[in-house]
Amino acid sequence: MAIILDADVIIRGEKGTFDLQLWVAARPDEQFEVAAVTVAELWHGVERATGAHRAKRQHYLQTVLASLPVIPYTEQTAYEHARVWAKLKSSGKMFGYYDLIVAATALERGSEVATFNQRHFAQVKGLKVIEPK
Repeated sequence: MAIILDADVIIRGEKGTFDLQLWVAARPDEQFEVAAVTVAELWHGVERATGAHRAKRQHYLQTVLASLPVIPYTEQTAYEHARVWAKLKSSGKMFGYYDLIVAATALERGSEVATFNQRHFAQVKGLKVIEPK
């Protein structure tokens, strides 16, 4: 089973508040992936950065993404996304749209989501959520 990394996991790795490389290395039998929408979130951070910080952030992101398969948003992902979105909206438990797409991507693939945002992702029935440590 694959583990889809949420943006917050990769960002904490960049900021040095979480050792992403060590955590991944400690799980040699796991396949790690990233949802395409997460790539957009991370590149948005690069685009907003300036000067040396931008160059450093871009290098970090390119390095991380070079080792992770990017999972596209497909028609099947769209169906899963719509289903989860409708359930959360009707129950009053809606959360961020990008996180919702990450959750739908993981559900479609039968993957887990690694995130520090357990509060949101735990609301999605059937989604396996892990908090990296």
